[in-house]
Amino acid sequence: MLHDRVLVRVTSEDGERRSSGGIVIPATAQVAKRLVWGEVVGVGNNVRSVKAGDRVLFSPDEQFEVEIQGQAHLVMRERDLHAVAHEQAEHGTGLYL
Repeated sequence: MLHDRVLVRVTSEDGERRSSGGIVIPATAQVAKRLVWGEVVGVGNNVRSVKAGDRVLFSPDEQFEVEIQGQAHLVMRERDLHAVAHEQAEHGTGLYL
């Protein structure tokens, strides 16, 4: 990857989902602008906030898709990422994804 680009493998959420209340949501249901989770596979030289192996939250709309060894990946700028998941809280705030 070059400059501020990030290569993300999209975690597949095929099939139906369940809401927190137990309602089944079919895979064909339309949802408005849903953010998705993915795993960072590669980063460019100028990327500062994420590294390979991090789990990130982003919008899959208007991203560049590339297929690598039969798996879909997205190429995006670092600024297009919304959040990075961490196992435990940093700086003692108690807030984390």
